[in-house]
Amino acid sequence: MVYLTREEHFNAAHKLSIAEWSFEENKAVFGKCANHNFHGHNFLVKVTVKGEPDPRTGFSMNVTDLSKIMKEFIVERFDHKNLNLDVADFKEKQPTCENLAMVIWNLIEPQISERTQGNAQLHQVRIYESPRMYVDYFGK
Repeated sequence: MVYLTREEHFNAAHKLSIAEWSFEENKAVFGKCANHNFHGHNFLVKVTVKGEPDPRTGFSMNVTDLSKIMKEFIVERFDHKNLNLDVADFKEKQPTCENLAMVIWNLIEPQISERTQGNAQLHQVRIYESPRMYVDYFGK
């Protein structure tokens, strides 16, 4: 089994809060992430697929296809957006790094499966919210 990883970046803003709570309660739980006027991150996303290399091409997945999927379904969807206000995926859920990783998985997993005819599969989505904090998601 071979693991292939590609990374992309996007910039986005968000705010973590629970509407029924006071600002003080939100700040106690979410810290700076509860800022009234939102705040931004330079996100780094790493997507890893796994599979056996094709005997003719040597690819488990063509990295150009993976790059296109990531740009279309991740970068174009989230870059320079306010996750709370501009992205439908977060209208009813907190735009945490954990939820972002799961949303991205659900967006790209079918694309990877389709473009590789099942020869490769999504293995991991890793999202860095900062250089010191990241989330890994491996599917359900």
